[in-house]
Amino acid sequence: MTRSAGRLADMTGLTPLADITASRDLPAAYARLRRQYGQVAPVLLEKGRQREINGWLLLGHREILDVVQDERRFARDPNHWRDYAQGLVDPDSGLGPMMFPRDNAYFADGDTHRRLRAPLDEGLRELDQHAMQRRIRAICTELTRGFVGRGHADLIAEYASYIPMLTVAGTMFGIDLDHGRRLRDGLLALFGSGTDSQDGYRDVQQILGEVLHARKAAPAGDLTTAFLHHPNLRNDTEVMQEMLLMISAGYETTAIWIARTLLLMLGDPRFSGNIRGGTLGVNEALDEVLRLDPPMTHMPARFPLADCQIDGRRIERGDALILGLAAAGFDPRIHTGDWWQEIDNRSHLGFSAGSHTCPAKIPARLITRVAVETALHELPGVTLADPQAPVPLIPSPWTRHPAHLHVVFPAADRLRTAAVPPGPPATAVP
Repeated sequence: MTRSAGRLADMTGLTPLADITASRDLPAAYARLRRQYGQVAPVLLEKGRQREINGWLLLGHREILDVVQDERRFARDPNHWRDYAQGLVDPDSGLGPMMFPRDNAYFADGDTHRRLRAPLDEGLRELDQHAMQRRIRAICTELTRGFVGRGHADLIAEYASYIPMLTVAGTMFGIDLDHGRRLRDGLLALFGSGTDSQDGYRDVQQILGEVLHARKAAPAGDLTTAFLHHPNLRNDTEVMQEMLLMISAGYETTAIWIARTLLLMLGDPRFSGNIRGGTLGVNEALDEVLRLDPPMTHMPARFPLADCQIDGRRIERGDALILGLAAAGFDPRIHTGDWWQEIDNRSHLGFSAGSHTCPAKIPARLITRVAVETALHELPGVTLADPQAPVPLIPSPWTRHPAHLHVVFPAADRLRTAAVPPGPPATAVP
């Protein structure tokens, strides 16, 4: 193994992080990086107008844990990002929505993080999981009605994309369907970190501002109203940012988790041959996706508060550390290569770890499990339309969101019907 020396800021010609994320063979891409660099690989985040913006991609399970569990040495607040603080990142950078400072828990440390995290934890604890499960199942069944008699469908555009929008944005925050569709478009741009990223972020802010205005005029029993009245949130900006954090994470990651689990269930012989009562079921598939192809492939970012060493490599204060959550699942120090032996392996970092671990693990799993189970139940005989075709991805350095999931199944003789329990009022947002 050889490791290139030098400062991150001086490196050129590095592999773009987006190219690694989009790799057709992600394990092989990580293996190449490990052979060349060890567990900490320099990557290109963006070609800026002033200079290339680089970061360190953490590939090792232990190295990621060491960073995320040590708040005293590694900050989450992007104000500690040297390139940002020195004005080297373009103000209109596509990295902005995912890496610039924001007034929410994701971008905060210490007491500020705990203050902003509390409303999220409290709101999620108060969710009625039984009622939520009934609502999700009814939503999923209702969605299948749109194509069950047709014999084919795109389970991304017609199914997985709608479920988080209707459950997270709709049921939890009282956002109507039209605004939910606009949110989806804005969030896809945000996570794409491309030229339209900042426009998408502004669209999302505008939509959430309209929701806040409506809830001030007509409070309801949803998280938007709860956040507006929470003593820890000091102004509308913090309320909006907390909503943005939960909705953006809940939408993108849950849609991907649903899609990836369906792909595994339908395309992997260990699962596809046993869909009807076999030993490998949905719960095992959910865990395998979290371990080997998690919803957040690469998570930004941590920033060292002093020069340090990680896996023998010198890291300078303010360098951007990107968490390779998917790479950790392929770390040869914890990954045996025996797929059957690792079926129950829950050593994944799919939800990250430490104080910033995902607060919505339970509802996210509930939504995803019910969505996958319902699709398999309502579409008996469902298979991939072309099992050999590569899965196209929506471009992003952070996520591997399938663009399409085309399936075929015997067309039903009659459309199933489902009474969807009452959700948020249609007039929630004017």
